[in-house]
Amino acid sequence: MSEFIIKNSHIPAGDQPEAIAALVDGVKKGLRYQTLLGVTGSGKTFTAANIIAAVQKPTLVIAHNKTLAAQLAQEYKEFFPDNAVHYFVSYYDFYQPEAYMPASDTYIEKDAQINEEIDRLRHASTQALLSRNDVIIVASVSCIYGLGSPKDYAKEHKRFFVGMQTPRRTLMEELISIFYERTNADLSPGEFRSIGNVIEIMPVSERVMYRLELLGNTVEAIIVIDPVSGTVLDTPEEFYLYPAKHFLADEEVRKHALKRIEAELAERLKELEAEGKALDAERLRRRTNHDLALIREVGYCNGIENYSRHLSGKKPGEAPDTLLSYFPHNPDGSPDFLTIIDESHMTVPQIGGMYAGDRSRKKTLVEYGFRLPSAMDNRPLRFEEFTERTGITIYTTATPGNHEREVSSQIVEQIIRPTGLIDPDTTVRPVTAKGAYKGQIRDFIAEAKKEIAKGNRVIANTLTKRMAEDLSSFLKEEGIIAEYLHSDVKTIERIKILTEFRKGADNGGFDCLVGVNLLREGLDLPEVTFIAILDADKEGFLRSETALIQTIGRAARNVDGRVVLYADTMTGSMERALSETNRRRAIQIAYNTEHGITPQTIKKRIHDITDDMESDRQKAVRANIETDALVFAKNPKKLIKFKEMQMSDAVKELDFETAAILRDEIKELKEKMKKETV
Repeated sequence: MSEFIIKNSHIPAGDQPEAIAALVDGVKKGLRYQTLLGVTGSGKTFTAANIIAAVQKPTLVIAHNKTLAAQLAQEYKEFFPDNAVHYFVSYYDFYQPEAYMPASDTYIEKDAQINEEIDRLRHASTQALLSRNDVIIVASVSCIYGLGSPKDYAKEHKRFFVGMQTPRRTLMEELISIFYERTNADLSPGEFRSIGNVIEIMPVSERVMYRLELLGNTVEAIIVIDPVSGTVLDTPEEFYLYPAKHFLADEEVRKHALKRIEAELAERLKELEAEGKALDAERLRRRTNHDLALIREVGYCNGIENYSRHLSGKKPGEAPDTLLSYFPHNPDGSPDFLTIIDESHMTVPQIGGMYAGDRSRKKTLVEYGFRLPSAMDNRPLRFEEFTERTGITIYTTATPGNHEREVSSQIVEQIIRPTGLIDPDTTVRPVTAKGAYKGQIRDFIAEAKKEIAKGNRVIANTLTKRMAEDLSSFLKEEGIIAEYLHSDVKTIERIKILTEFRKGADNGGFDCLVGVNLLREGLDLPEVTFIAILDADKEGFLRSETALIQTIGRAARNVDGRVVLYADTMTGSMERALSETNRRRAIQIAYNTEHGITPQTIKKRIHDITDDMESDRQKAVRANIETDALVFAKNPKKLIKFKEMQMSDAVKELDFETAAILRDEIKELKEKMKKETV
């Protein structure tokens, strides 16, 4: 068994040593739930990494969105470069679930665009869990959705080795049986091609090609090749190939499943006809029989997950297999892995809210004959099912919710930052103009200009998107170079905006960022010295205690950080947020005084997301390519392949913003190639 070994020059500092010791001790004592209350910038991920290294168990880390999950996965990869760190999120670039709206008699067919690179990473995650123990999976909440049986997935894998005796036709039939598609074109993950006595396969979890060279019915050699450069990477004696899909079953299981589906269909048709729903019954008959025919012929159909209960042999209402099922379990069936729930104040409610929404949509589909009742068992886990399927759990957050406080055997605080930085000085000023005081906007402008004159950056936090847009326009009129940021701004554009913000106006960027709730968790902006929370007394989600503390934390990266809450009345959330912030400041100041620590602003290089993207291998390939235009004119397929390799490398580094840019480039190049061909 490989061990988790942290390879990092940092050593625990501040509150980290005490937090690590307390939480590791709790794990060893078998405490079911613990919470790490770590302030922004205190190094919660590094603390968690040290816990993993001490506990030596496979670990599931759950985050509440893909971007945060990617950031965490990259950090864990840096801590554990020799161990298996994988990224598991929803593989859809676009997803429109199947739905029916009876009021308008509108059926919405499922529409999805699958991101092949993320699908590849999902397979890499499940394969790692089935083949080794030193595994960390960083996942979004998609990990609680149905995935297919790990037993079937593991059972159907194939072993290929030098000296293997098998007819070429049989070998291809085995590949097709685990859903690999034959092609005569360039290979993509999950495809194979046969040329003479050679069969080339690209595993669904990789971007390399395995070439099997046959002499008669004998596998003479196995060669691993880079599909773009043609470079030989390895000549292994054997390799294992896992199925190209997670939802699968062998022929015998499918036969039994088909009988159960047919029996359920007959029973449901009787119910619909007895209710006088002849149209719904006919619709269900046609759709289900069409799916059954496909499953019989090719073992798969679109939407096969809706029949997962029958394919897995589970009982009605029984929870589906999910990513959690792939983690190791003890002989008694109890989980034998560690779970870390990051930003738990956001992630826990998200986990708890998935089931009800999914059930409501499926219930309507079943009622009107679009799906069999068993489709409702293709669902996310209920919260209680999730907790049953996870073992020892550590919540990490700066603002624990009620759930964490209620279930945790201990809450370990990590208040002292390794940098010595303290929580920002936070004050309250009125919203309304009175006498010489001009109101929150004018006061913010005056304070912002002071900070900008020092070369610093400022943030204004608004309640609505419209207010963010209007305020940024008004600030420009007042001589402040500002931009807005909210959820309608596309992901790539957000990255560019944040990069320009960090640069500042003197370096071609801007000085003031106006936004809504996107300016809370996960942003690292050390140039920010002043944050204004406008209309802080408007009690609600965006001005709750948790939201206020998280927003205040954005100014904790700079030694001169400060925050103003603009409010005419003092709400309960404001009182609690101010009290907690002042409590933390007192602890931090006392620690710094006792240990003679002088806080230092975090230094973080400003760079665009495409900087440092190319690996040595990419640079070698780049050296052979004069310009994109020239290569496209000579060999457009070569350029597209090169871009695909770049995209693949970006995904491996979990740089999905760069990967998205390259994906769009590839799409444009393919369209251009089609036009020129015509």
